[in-house]
Amino acid sequence: MFLDALPALQGSNTGGTDAGQDVCQDNHENISISASSKQAEQTVAPFLAKHIPEQYAPAGGLDSSGNAKVKDPNTKYCYRHRPDLKCRRQANEPSMDQLQHELEDLSQSDQQAIAHVWSLFSAAPAKHRNLMLQGILTQCCFPQLSYLSTNVRDLIRIDFLTALPPEISYKVLCFLDTTSLCKAAQVSQRWRSLADDDVVWHRMCEQHIDRKCTKCGWGLPLLERKRLRASKRQIQLRATGRGLNEWSPDITPYPEAALEVVPNIGAKDQMSAMAELMAPLVKNQVPSRVTTQADDSYFRPRTRPWKDVYKDRFRVGTNWKHGRHDLKIFRGHQNGVMCLQFDDSVLITGSYDATIKVWDIATGEEIRTLKGHASGIRCLQFDDSKLISGSIDRTVKIWDWRKGECIATHAVHSNGIVGLHFDSSLLATASMDKTIKIWNFTDSSRFTLRGHTDWVNAVRVDSASRTVLSASDDCTVKLWDLDTKSCIKTFEGHVGQVQQVVTLPHDFDFEDTEVDDNDGASSTTSTQSHPQCPQSATQPIAEPYGRGFTACDRQMPPRYMLTGALDSTIRLWDTYTSRCLRTYFGHVEGVWALAADSLRVVSGAEDRMVKVWDTRSGKCERTFTGHAGPISCLGLSDNRMCTGGDDNEVRVYSF
Repeated sequence: MFLDALPALQGSNTGGTDAGQDVCQDNHENISISASSKQAEQTVAPFLAKHIPEQYAPAGGLDSSGNAKVKDPNTKYCYRHRPDLKCRRQANEPSMDQLQHELEDLSQSDQQAIAHVWSLFSAAPAKHRNLMLQGILTQCCFPQLSYLSTNVRDLIRIDFLTALPPEISYKVLCFLDTTSLCKAAQVSQRWRSLADDDVVWHRMCEQHIDRKCTKCGWGLPLLERKRLRASKRQIQLRATGRGLNEWSPDITPYPEAALEVVPNIGAKDQMSAMAELMAPLVKNQVPSRVTTQADDSYFRPRTRPWKDVYKDRFRVGTNWKHGRHDLKIFRGHQNGVMCLQFDDSVLITGSYDATIKVWDIATGEEIRTLKGHASGIRCLQFDDSKLISGSIDRTVKIWDWRKGECIATHAVHSNGIVGLHFDSSLLATASMDKTIKIWNFTDSSRFTLRGHTDWVNAVRVDSASRTVLSASDDCTVKLWDLDTKSCIKTFEGHVGQVQQVVTLPHDFDFEDTEVDDNDGASSTTSTQSHPQCPQSATQPIAEPYGRGFTACDRQMPPRYMLTGALDSTIRLWDTYTSRCLRTYFGHVEGVWALAADSLRVVSGAEDRMVKVWDTRSGKCERTFTGHAGPISCLGLSDNRMCTGGDDNEVRVYSF
């Protein structure tokens, strides 16, 4: 009936302009679309029964022979009408309400006629629908075509994220930046649930935290790397649609157990006691002295959303960028503060007044004072169970800093000790006697490295590669191989005494195109060429580091290091190529203190200023003042910076 009426309407339009105007103006008096119920039943019912027998032939769709009709396996559905599609488009409630009100204003016969047209179109297959639409469009004037264009513009939009499987939606969202993700979360509830999912934000944290993103150039402060690694496997399972509610100890690690502190014992057993203190825990193994019956709440998966973690890190990163911080000043030493170290809750400082003080960072109160050295303390380092300090009185002391007890004392240098560093079971001490002592607490061995011609001011141990870096007043930095007990390389370029050497994380990367034209900085090596391992994509070939690194299973030394000297400069070095990649200029007097991570370098100098630098560009991002004397030491973490000076004060900046 509907298609039969189209030629009649078309013929009325050809009769003249006035007839066409009557159609456009919806003159219901001149055009009647009503039809009798009997006529509709004769024309519409067979059409509906033919194309949708499950609704209009409820007898089971039997054909004339009484057999059930088999559904055509080639039936095709569009995106909006697939019966198996879980995200079928919902009806527009305001639009349907308006349609209902306008329909109710018509007569019963007109309502029935319109309903028949809708039924015919709804039941028609795709080919028939296209014919119907083509016929309708030929009868439409410009106002009606404009109406169609306005409405179709919104109707043809597809919610692709809702239509796609969650795994693909996560993959798409992982390509967005932070701003775009936040905007996507405002589109709809479904988009919000996808854009806020841990799969997406875990990837965002992994890409930006403790590193500079290669796409946007933005980096965020260090997160607890253990948590990032522990969650990665679980996130990967979720991203592939598996393991959404699974947990296993392979994904979330067992709790770390603090070693029991060995009580004060005689000198005979001091080395064995120190070996026990220095021995690391076997991976994924809880010591027998520590109970394995951990609280069940520990083993539940962490519930803090990764979006909150990113938001917290982003806030800290922004505070670093704009210099927003809270400042606390710790006073208590009677002479200059020469060394310090801190963690989340505790700050430990050493001074020329021969004391070591333990502070509560949150309250600013002094917890205890450790006394025992006869002269000023120049260096210290601590972990959960022990504190090691070095003094001008030529001794190294091992402390239980929680109880305030001295466990062991060693006097092995012939002059004052001005630097130390331990990593795993290896301890290195630097002395005014121009030597470096290496302590191995696994086998209680000890040996000396000689080669510097003046005071050795700082040392840095890398137990993974079994190497040590040292900085000296002879204006050089040396790289030592602990297996061969020899110097691998000597780095020359500073024109003043080198006071500090700091290594950068192994995942730090520096573009070769950014290298400065250096001013004569160079290095020499004490070895000749040797057969090398095949070059891999993840690490350089071993030959430049000498004969000891020709074994393919030995890890390479840290690739990049920073040095600070009394020539007022800081240098970034590539230990593999031996080149000075960048020189940082800005201090007007000698650099005494240096610290760095993947995102920034912090330095303190004789000029009483603390400067924050961009590691790659060498640009000074911010300068802090406040000390009344030279800056002699500093420490750096993800959200804090501590500085100590000759004015007897320690300043803690919390970002």
